[in-house]
Amino acid sequence: MARTPSTMLELETRAPEFSLPDPRTGRTISRQNFEGRSLLVMFICNHCPFVIHVEKQLREIGKVFQEKDIGVVAINSNDVSTHPDDSPEKMKEHVYPFPYLFDESQSVARDFHAACTPDFFLFDRHHRLVYRGQLDDSRPGNNIPVTGHDLVAAAELLIQGATIPTDQKPSLGCNIKWKKGNEPEYYR
Repeated sequence: MARTPSTMLELETRAPEFSLPDPRTGRTISRQNFEGRSLLVMFICNHCPFVIHVEKQLREIGKVFQEKDIGVVAINSNDVSTHPDDSPEKMKEHVYPFPYLFDESQSVARDFHAACTPDFFLFDRHHRLVYRGQLDDSRPGNNIPVTGHDLVAAAELLIQGATIPTDQKPSLGCNIKWKKGNEPEYYR
């Protein structure tokens, strides 16, 4: 199991534009759907052991965040020609309480500087990056319970209007499965 850390995109970066299909509903979801609201963007996929390890917590966080008026989307940017388990058809089998979008061109992953699954990006209501990093310290096989502590703590501070500490730990997971020749500079 490869372990790839997130790139730790610079805080205060504006959320990149996106407009992607949700294979389960057939709807196209864009960043504009969340104007005026805080937004959590997660890069995940179907097959990654790191994502499978936290999948239950992602569902719970998705419900809670949306109840607190934080928009939530997950994006799968993996190359399905090499990883067919991540295809849009297979994505339909993963039911989340938030849109699960397919980034076939991988351009959205590149714009976000996403590197791994899972990779988390939390934006304020102006869509400025306030948190990027790990869900918590749990990893497959390390016997630390999955709590979502790091991401949830940042979201709670965001809701309260408090300052979110800038000392944030990178996420760790499987690398995004880039199409041959499509690997971004930040990834090489």
